[in-house]
Amino acid sequence: MTTEAKPKLRIRDLWKVYGPRASEIFADRSTPPTEEELGRHALFGAVKGASFDIWPGELITVMGLSGSGKSTLVRAVSRLIEPTWGHVLLDDEDLLAANPARLIELRRHRMGMVFQNYALLPHRTVLENVALPLEVRGEPKAPREERARQMVDLVGLTNRIDHFPTQLSGGQQQRVGIARSLAVDPDIWFLDEPFSALDPLIRHELQDELLRLQKIVRKTILFITHDFDEAIRLANRIIIMEEGRIVQIGTPEEIVLNPKDQYIANFTKNVRRADVITAGSLARPHEGPVGGTVAGGTRIIDAAGQVLGSEAPVGVLDAQGRLLGALSKAEVLDMVLERPAA
Repeated sequence: MTTEAKPKLRIRDLWKVYGPRASEIFADRSTPPTEEELGRHALFGAVKGASFDIWPGELITVMGLSGSGKSTLVRAVSRLIEPTWGHVLLDDEDLLAANPARLIELRRHRMGMVFQNYALLPHRTVLENVALPLEVRGEPKAPREERARQMVDLVGLTNRIDHFPTQLSGGQQQRVGIARSLAVDPDIWFLDEPFSALDPLIRHELQDELLRLQKIVRKTILFITHDFDEAIRLANRIIIMEEGRIVQIGTPEEIVLNPKDQYIANFTKNVRRADVITAGSLARPHEGPVGGTVAGGTRIIDAAGQVLGSEAPVGVLDAQGRLLGALSKAEVLDMVLERPAA
């Protein structure tokens, strides 16, 4: 996460209500809906009072069971569907107050979107599909194709640039979708289960690709998934939803170590702790020489090779480069092998 003082996106008390006359009932109100009102009017709250911030450069995942409201949330935040109540502030501009012309401008210049359905145009090549949003906003052919070539190269499809979608695998088609959404250089990137329809091996490959891209482009990302392993692998923080409400927000480590209730504990019970616990949490006080160092935010699974290959404990550094403590070979091995603590 960035150290910048202001969130890139702020969501405050966001509601999406479905049912007869829902928009009319809650129009021009000074207070948000309540559960009692929903019941009285036979309405359904798909998103109920969601509030959270996304910081510049942060990748935050939203997850929950089917019907929990996660996809409705991202569609309401991006105004693909109209929220019933609340505020969505992008750099202090309320997206819910934007008129249709302003909303189109924001989508063309500041938002990128990737969904499970690639929605590629079959009669256009990879290059032409990636350049499409730039064409739509009226950019000349030469600069838009140059930008598209850069994005195609970024996602590793240079040797497929003149192919048509039917000549690509599912993973390659999704890479085209990612390149197309990055072509406009968005401030905020919405991804709604972009890898869920892919085979596990391809899904893992594209997760790696997203992590690689994020190191380069540093976008602010709201990523929807139903896969907890995917969430903890990708996210700086995780939002977990149940029946339209946000139940818990935290880092993967916080959620695995301190699930708020049984609903969340059920998601975390099969998670391998070494994939989530960081070196800073496992470090113990240490005096004497160390066999190299790792950052406190390094996950144990990523530090294990260095620790197990070192004769001396490996030092753990905080964000300022100060020694927090050290990792012992025995403790790291116990966690990697999932052995109970002595």
